[in-house]
Amino acid sequence: MAWPGTFSDEPLSPAGRLFLQRKTDVVIHCIARTKNPIDVDGAKATIMSSPMGQHPRFCSLLVRDENGFEHWRKTRLDVDRHVIVVKNRVNEDEEDDEVAVNRYVADLSVSSPLSTDKPLWEVHLLTAHKHVVFRIHHSLGDGISLMSMLMASCRKVSDPDALPMMVPEKTTEKRRDSPWLFGSMWGFLKMAWLTLVFVLEFLLRSLFVSDRKTAVSGGDGVELWPRKLATAKFLLDDMKEVKKAIPDTTINDVLFGIVSCGLSRYLDHRTPNALHEGLRMTGVAMVNLRAKPGLQEISKLMKDNSETRWGNRFGVILLPVFYHKSGNDPLEYLKRAKVMVDRKKQSLEAYFSYRIGDLIVTLLGIKYASLINYKLLCNTTFTISNLIGPLEDITLSGNPISSIKVSTSSLPQQALTMHMVSYAGKAEMQILVAKDIIPDPEFLAKCFEDALLEMKVAAMEADKAIGKKS
Repeated sequence: MAWPGTFSDEPLSPAGRLFLQRKTDVVIHCIARTKNPIDVDGAKATIMSSPMGQHPRFCSLLVRDENGFEHWRKTRLDVDRHVIVVKNRVNEDEEDDEVAVNRYVADLSVSSPLSTDKPLWEVHLLTAHKHVVFRIHHSLGDGISLMSMLMASCRKVSDPDALPMMVPEKTTEKRRDSPWLFGSMWGFLKMAWLTLVFVLEFLLRSLFVSDRKTAVSGGDGVELWPRKLATAKFLLDDMKEVKKAIPDTTINDVLFGIVSCGLSRYLDHRTPNALHEGLRMTGVAMVNLRAKPGLQEISKLMKDNSETRWGNRFGVILLPVFYHKSGNDPLEYLKRAKVMVDRKKQSLEAYFSYRIGDLIVTLLGIKYASLINYKLLCNTTFTISNLIGPLEDITLSGNPISSIKVSTSSLPQQALTMHMVSYAGKAEMQILVAKDIIPDPEFLAKCFEDALLEMKVAAMEADKAIGKKS
């Protein structure tokens, strides 16, 4: 039912419209595991009093006008239609709660769209497993917006009245080893050149340049194939130990190195001696374009003129990984990853990808923008994202949370998507695969976990060697 009174419909942003097109329709899944049994009535009350129950996007219907343009229209929120309670175990044959919930979410990831006769979100309470699954359409906002809103509904375990701390990534000012003017000119020229190269590559990938097929590549209609979901688990202390092996390395560098090493190990297992050294597999990575990195304060996200405002404020970069046979120094994967990520940071590829999308929507229309995005996914091998979560333990509706994981619905033409979230000293990466192409995502997850441990051992040995020399 529409909200009584006079409210003007609000048009969707170009990015919001993109996620509603048939070929690029995406739903975000956030899984929270609780330590105590779930209080259904308490959860509903928390939702209604939280930013989720009051935010305009979460209280609006998606409507289309006579010209086919999408708008948000305010409506009265009926929480009982959005909260889905599953009292029985979702898989009687599976005793492990995490595995059972992963199967449940994997099934939701294919051909389970959100109903448009209500605001585009749901909360599934799996009471027998003590899990909460948030299903939120990507048109409502990106990962930063949605995770920030979720954190605004949570509290610290150590202080039940305090919001979780929103800590941005630290940035360090680079040393100026050359005269200031020369350094600035060289930096600008390097940025311009790298931007030109990467934007040209982005356009070519969006049109016809494609990765070579491997055992993890997708294909036509693969987004409709059955899915499996597995979890790779890391300790942030291990990733920080690896960081110390190479100066100025970030967690994103380490993650990229893990993916490169893990995929090489997995392909060695699936197709031994079938791939040539240095084979390229291209990933699509999301980059936050807000002025302030990391999670945002919900009050700032709600300001229309804020640089951190609500919505889909991210660009896309292409991250290539290269196949190398097992037996190589695991830190070599990290070194190559860092070089590539540093070049991407020095360019404006993410910003231009966002602006190119806006320009195509303005000049050619949303269907052509959707087609370009679809072709980009067709011509690459995987999608990956990394989101910084809270640094300390939190509660939701007074119930302590033991883990937070994020994934999305299946993407066109891709058989592999990976999404990592850090939380309270841990990082968990959800690996969603088309199971007819990648039948063993648990083994792929182990390849990633082993890659980090191998890098940690190599980093510690390198540190000891330096200590002996000094």
